[in-house]
Amino acid sequence: MNPDQYVVVINGKPQGPYSLAELKDLNISANTFIRKPGMDDYKEAHAMPELRELLGFSYQKTAPQYFAAFDQRLLASVIDHFIIFGFYTIIILISYIFIEGKDQRIMAFMVPFPSIFIVKLIYGSIAEASKSQATIGKKLLNIKVTDLEGSRLSLGISLVRNFSKILSVIPVFFGYLYSFLNKKNQCWHDIAANTLVIKDRLI
Repeated sequence: MNPDQYVVVINGKPQGPYSLAELKDLNISANTFIRKPGMDDYKEAHAMPELRELLGFSYQKTAPQYFAAFDQRLLASVIDHFIIFGFYTIIILISYIFIEGKDQRIMAFMVPFPSIFIVKLIYGSIAEASKSQATIGKKLLNIKVTDLEGSRLSLGISLVRNFSKILSVIPVFFGYLYSFLNKKNQCWHDIAANTLVIKDRLI
């Protein structure tokens, strides 16, 4: 299929493909679902820049519909911690070149260990405020962090979200488990920062 051809949902059925020029002759509204090669799912016409330019639509901001499940978020966090722990281990092993004695080496490994979690909070804040809106773990799971309208977070809000995770941890991690009771799968730190963790598709 030509990358410049589009499949259009008309009366509930996919039709086409059509070229960009042919779309002008169709009765397409801003909310018509359209897909082109390379897209994982259909999008509304107003969400595609070239169609806004061609058909004169304005972009209609809509709230996200699909929210990341607890198991996806947990796995993404495990991946991130594993990567950071890997770098931590390498740095400690290098330091052993200059440290002699079993006890000293154990101390060298254990004393800075809490820094892993601090690094994760800082890295998470920067990564989730970046263009990708996700850490490496979240990217691998195809999920990302947004505000309540699906937009990118500022660094300030991202910092608030990540450092508010202490609220979710203190009551024996109930703040995380609360996501099972929330329609948008929000944990307490998401609610505190008015954020969501979303996925692109229902499945």
